[in-house]
Amino acid sequence: MLQPGLLLTPSPKAGFFYGYYIVLMACLVLITVGAALYSFSVFFEPILTEFGWSRAATSGAYSLFLFLQGLLALPMGRLTDRFGPRLVTSAAAVSLALGYFLLSRLDTLWQLYLFYGVVLAAGVGIWVPMLSVVSRWFVRRRGLMTGITVAAADFSLLVWPPVSNLLVSAYGWRTSYIIIGIVTLIVVMAAAQFVRRDPGRMGLQPDGESGAVAADLDLQARGFPFRSAVRTRQLWQLCGIFYCLFLLAYTIPVHMVIYATGLGISSTSAANILTVAGASTISGVIMGLTIDRLGNKRALIITSLLFVLSLAWLLAARELWMLYLFAVVFGFGFGCLWVLETPAVAELFGLRSHGAITGFIYFVATLGGTTGIVLAGYIFDVTQSYQPAFLVGLGIAVIGLALAVSLRPSDKGENSP
Repeated sequence: MLQPGLLLTPSPKAGFFYGYYIVLMACLVLITVGAALYSFSVFFEPILTEFGWSRAATSGAYSLFLFLQGLLALPMGRLTDRFGPRLVTSAAAVSLALGYFLLSRLDTLWQLYLFYGVVLAAGVGIWVPMLSVVSRWFVRRRGLMTGITVAAADFSLLVWPPVSNLLVSAYGWRTSYIIIGIVTLIVVMAAAQFVRRDPGRMGLQPDGESGAVAADLDLQARGFPFRSAVRTRQLWQLCGIFYCLFLLAYTIPVHMVIYATGLGISSTSAANILTVAGASTISGVIMGLTIDRLGNKRALIITSLLFVLSLAWLLAARELWMLYLFAVVFGFGFGCLWVLETPAVAELFGLRSHGAITGFIYFVATLGGTTGIVLAGYIFDVTQSYQPAFLVGLGIAVIGLALAVSLRPSDKGENSP
């Protein structure tokens, strides 16, 4: 039955559903933003060569960047809920362009921390608002559209390192930052002008339906406010699941190359392990379809199980082919992980505060990643072996799986006022 006062209005005109433009714009934004996430290693060496800073001090700026982009995702999600994505995305474009321009003038170490760790991080936080907007435009195909968007973001991992390397080789690192900044400003600012928060703002309905199920439309107007969501067990379970899995997703790639070379594998082959894992992240599209067909809980269980299986295999892996097989399974889980958050939040808590809730979970997940990187290094320093660290990782994966299995619908459902 329809909720009182709920009007089903047809789309103002037939044709190509505008939600697909939303997905296209989100893909363009996230591919472009990927330059800040995935090109740091290319600029790392020329910056070290010019200034002579230590590796630890220089890489610390990137650690700060990872932490702050997760922290800033929360306010950016809340601002998107309140003011819409166009303003937030435009501000992110300016922040990113400013960060790149300032980096081209880099002179001291504290500036690297400020320009990269803070200014760029403020722009990269647009990740959460983009995925939140995609979730608002689709219900039946939400998983698939989220998967496509995440796959585009993963594609930037394959694009930006070689492109950045070509730019640095041809123009030097300072000019390269200016070029990337100009491209980022143009692409992200232009895309922002076409992004709308939800279909209701344009007289449309989710998925482009001419008539929608009441529950589908109800998601746009109802759901948990943020302050109510944080009091639910389900929110903290989701935080626990993503904390555990993101801890592994961030930690394993950081330590994999040095672990593989310690087994006697060449540095080139060790680096290729990460390439295989990166290529496997295209699985996000498959997971999107899985979400639409099987539901979010089963998708969370499948992804958690992939991490459990990959860590169990890693404990026994000693040869290159075994590590490649690990990379395929781990990369598949990694790609699925990024797709799961926004659909799960929409199902459990509705869309009323979707950006804020998603940003909060993403921040907690980022804490898991930053914690895991340090924890694995500490365990190795104490034991002189990665095996105990991987064993701890397996235990963490099992905890994530247990949390996913025990996840239940929210007590008030998605129609909470």
